Amino acid sequence: MKKILLLLLGAVMVSGAYAQNQGNDGGARRLGHTNQNKFKQMYEEFATPNMYRTASGAPGPAYYQQQADYKMDIELDDKNKKITGKETITYTNNSPDNLEFLWVQLDQNMRAKDSKTPLIQPDGVAGAEQPGTFAAKYLGSPFDGGFNITAVKDASGNALQYTINATMMRVEMPKNLKSGEKFVFSIDWWYNINNHVLKRGRSGYEEFADGNRAYVIAQFYPRMAVYNDVEGWQNHQFWGRGEFALPFGNFDVNITVPSDHILDATGKLTNRKEVFSKDMMSRYEKAKKSYDKPVVIVSQKEAEAKEKSFASDKKTWRFSAKNVRDFGFASSRRFIWDMMAVKVGGKDVMAVSMYPKEGNPLWEDWSTKVVASTLKSYSRMTFDYPYHKAISVHAKNQGMEYPMICWNYGRPNPDGTYSDRVKYGMMSVIIHEVGHNFFPMIVNSDERQWTWMDEGLNTFVQYVAEQDFAEWYPEAVAPLKKYPSRRGPAQKIIPYMSGNQDFLSPIMTQSNNIHQFGPNAYAKPATGLNILRETVMGRELFDYSFRTYSQRWMFKHPTPEDFFRTMEDASAVDLDWFWRGWFYTTDYTDIGVGEVKKFVVSKEATQQAKDFAAARGVRVEDFGPLVFMVEEGSDEYNTIKSNGNIIDNAKTLKEYVMDNFSLGEREKLKEPKYFYEVTFEKPGGLVMPLIVEYTYEDGTSETITYPAEIWRKNDTKVKRAIASEKSITKIVVDPNFETADIDTSNNSWPQNNQIGKFDKFKNKVKGK
Repeated sequence: MKKILLLLLGAVMVSGAYAQNQGNDGGARRLGHTNQNKFKQMYEEFATPNMYRTASGAPGPAYYQQQADYKMDIELDDKNKKITGKETITYTNNSPDNLEFLWVQLDQNMRAKDSKTPLIQPDGVAGAEQPGTFAAKYLGSPFDGGFNITAVKDASGNALQYTINATMMRVEMPKNLKSGEKFVFSIDWWYNINNHVLKRGRSGYEEFADGNRAYVIAQFYPRMAVYNDVEGWQNHQFWGRGEFALPFGNFDVNITVPSDHILDATGKLTNRKEVFSKDMMSRYEKAKKSYDKPVVIVSQKEAEAKEKSFASDKKTWRFSAKNVRDFGFASSRRFIWDMMAVKVGGKDVMAVSMYPKEGNPLWEDWSTKVVASTLKSYSRMTFDYPYHKAISVHAKNQGMEYPMICWNYGRPNPDGTYSDRVKYGMMSVIIHEVGHNFFPMIVNSDERQWTWMDEGLNTFVQYVAEQDFAEWYPEAVAPLKKYPSRRGPAQKIIPYMSGNQDFLSPIMTQSNNIHQFGPNAYAKPATGLNILRETVMGRELFDYSFRTYSQRWMFKHPTPEDFFRTMEDASAVDLDWFWRGWFYTTDYTDIGVGEVKKFVVSKEATQQAKDFAAARGVRVEDFGPLVFMVEEGSDEYNTIKSNGNIIDNAKTLKEYVMDNFSLGEREKLKEPKYFYEVTFEKPGGLVMPLIVEYTYEDGTSETITYPAEIWRKNDTKVKRAIASEKSITKIVVDPNFETADIDTSNNSWPQNNQIGKFDKFKNKVKGK
C-alpha cells in the first residue's frame, strides 16, 4: 500500500509539471493536431539519403562529379577595351547518366544590349543619385557587353549546333555522351569590357584620369554548368545576384596584354623568367623567404614611370591551374606588386597584393599581411590551404572572389589619409574575399541557389579571422581592444530580426528571391553559426564538426542538408530545432522572466495535496511524513505558520528529512534556506538555450545555461524550482546578449521599468 501511495505522490509532482507544460489541451484531445513541435526531426524538409549523399552528411559510395578542363588563349585589347578568346573544353562525364547535350554559362550576356536583366528589377525614381549612376540610368544608351560567339566546333573542327537562351547556351553533341566518356569542343568569342565603376559588375575596368586602366577580369569565358545527382543540369539563368555553380577542372591559360602591364591570375605562372625583369626575379626570390613583411616586386616609383608609356607591343603570360573551379586575372601598367610567404600546414604559400598608387599608404601597409593572416585562420578552422598563392587586387568599389585571386575595395583620400571606417572596411573585405577560396572555391556549394552556403559560412569564419588578426597584429586595431567586426556577434543581427515580417525571408530562400540580401545571406547565417559555436555546442564540438564538414566536402559539391547532417553527425548534438527555426523561418528570439515565487517548507498538508489525494480516494496522511511547499505570504502560508508547522530553519529541515539518508549521506546534505519557483516565458518563436544569471544577497552571482530542450514540451512557458542557501536578489535572462533576444525589457527580475534607446527603437518597430 505504501508503494502505491508513494507512486501517487509522484503523480502529484508529475501532474503539476504536466499541467505547466501542456496548458489547456482539451480541444487537442477532441480534435487532434499535427506535430508542430519545434523539436520534431527534419525528415519532412530533408531529402532521403542515398548512395550519392549519406544520412551522415558525407559523400556516398556512388558520389560523382563532372570535370571540365580548359585550354585558353586570351587577348586583352587595352585600346578598344575588348577581350577576345579561344577555348577548348574537355568535358568528362563521370555521372551514371547518358547526356544528350551540354549546358554552357554565358554570364556576360547579362550585359547584352537586349538583356532582360534590367527589366526584372522594380525601379522607381530615386531622390538622389551619384552623377555617374544618374547618367548611366537616364542619359546613356544600353551598354553592349554580351558574348559574341563566333564559332562552336568539335575536336575535328566541325561546327556544332548551339542555342543561346539569355545567359545559357545549349551545345548539341553528335551523339549522346555516355557515362565515363569525354567530349572535346571549342568556342571562339569576344566581348566589350564594362567599366565596373560606372556600370558596376563583378569584373571590368577602372579608368583613371591619365587614361590608364586597371582590369579585373572574370566570367570572361564561356563556362561549363554543373551537372549533379541533386537536380541534373544547374542551368538557372544568371540575373546578376545568384553567383556561380561550376565544376572543377584543370586550366592552361595564355593571356596576351600590353608589354608594360603587370599581371597575375589563378594558377602557377609558368613563364616567369620571360615576363619578369632580373630585378623582379631577384625580389621574388627574396619574397619567398620573407615571413614577417612583404617584399615589393614592382615599386610605386616603377609603376609611375610606366603610366605614360602605353606600350604598343605585347607580352603573353602563361598560367596553369590544377583542380580549380574557375579562373580570373588582373592586369594594369599602374599596378604596384608585393608578396610575402606564409607557413600553412608545413608548406609555404605566397600572400600577394596588387594595387595602384591610389591604394597607398593603406595597401602597402596592410593588404598582404591581411592575406597571410586570413590563410592561417581559415586553415585552422577548415583545412590547410591547398594552393600555392592567394592574391588581393585593389579595385574601387569591388569585393569579389575567384580561385587564388580576389578584388577588394578600400581607398584612402587623395592626400593619403583615411578613416577607421575605410581601414577596417578594407581589411574586412580582404579577409572575406580571400576566405572565399575556402567557401565556395574549394567547398564548392551552389551559389546560384543557396547564397548562404558560401556567403554565410564565409562571413562566420571571417568573424573568427578578424579576431585572430587583431590578436596577431594588435597595432592594427590600436587603441581598440579587439577588431570591430560588423557581423558575427548576436547583438548585431537584432535590428534585422526584429524588422517588418513583410520584408524578411528565411535563409533557405533561393538567391534571387531574398529580401534584404546582406543581412539574410551573410549576417544571419554567420550569427547563427557563431551562436552555435559560443552558446549551443561550445567551441570544441563546433570546431571539430565544422572542420569535418569542410574536409568531407573540399573539392566537392555539398548541399545544405550535407552541412546540417554533418554538424550533427560529428558532434552528437541534435540541432534540428536550430536549423528549422534559424534557417527555415523568420522567427525571432524573445525570452524573459515571468513570475518569481518564494516558497517555504510546511509539515502541514497544503490544500492542493489534500484535494489531489481526495480525488483519488486516499488521504494525505496515508503517505506518512511528507514535505509540503507553500508560497510565502499566501493566506495558506499565514494559517500554517500560525499553527507552528512552517519549517523556516535549514538545520531543522535537514533533521526533518534525515531519516531518508545514511549516516555518510547526511554529512553531505546541503542546508538551503530559500526555495523559489521561477517562471520563464518565451513570446518569441525561436527556440534558444535559457541562459540565466542569478545574483544573491551577498553580491555574488552564477550563470546557469539550461539546454534548448527545456522548451521541448511547452514552447511558451517553463518553470524551474531553485533551492538556495542565499537569498536571490536579481535574475537576468541572457545577461551577455548571446541569443539575439530582440526585446530585453522582460529579461530581468525585478523588472527594470527603464528601457534603453535601442529597446525603444525595437518597440517602435514592433508597433508597441
